[in-house]
Amino acid sequence: MNIEQLQQVYFSADCLYSLQDVEEALDELIAPIIQDLGDKTPLVLGVMNGSLATLGYLLPRLPCLLEIDYVHATRYQGALQGNQLIWKRKPDVELKGRHILLVDDLLDQGITLKAIADYCLEQGAAQVKIAVLGTKKIQGYQAPIKADYSALDIPDKYVFGFGMDYHNYWRNAPGIFVCQE
Repeated sequence: MNIEQLQQVYFSADCLYSLQDVEEALDELIAPIIQDLGDKTPLVLGVMNGSLATLGYLLPRLPCLLEIDYVHATRYQGALQGNQLIWKRKPDVELKGRHILLVDDLLDQGITLKAIADYCLEQGAAQVKIAVLGTKKIQGYQAPIKADYSALDIPDKYVFGFGMDYHNYWRNAPGIFVCQE
């Protein structure tokens, strides 16, 4: 895709959630996260690259002692369809006995998040909780894992913005946008 095509995608997209809508929805996740993990010195693992915006918003609002790291596992690699899971980076810190908060942008099929959560548990994590910006509602599909904290419902359409990408671009779009079909 060239720059003009990428710009056209943004300018023709419908705004599903404004930046203010996203921030207000994320505000609602703070209290339950603190209630569940605030006294456990959680390890917050961002799932790259999608979690960057959500992490940047959540972390300063969590008034508890925590440690952060990240994982990078992908099935998409810039494509629209996912294939086999590829680990690009596993956590550097010890997971055994830790209370982990996985943070990601979107739970759609849930295959990648389930694999990451399973890996954490296999490494001896005491608990794995999942926080996502949005959960995609795919008709007739039951994801193999559920988010413990989800800020927004996302329709079964191609979306981008606030960490979610369109062919590796537009993660920085201020809100969540639906591509025109």
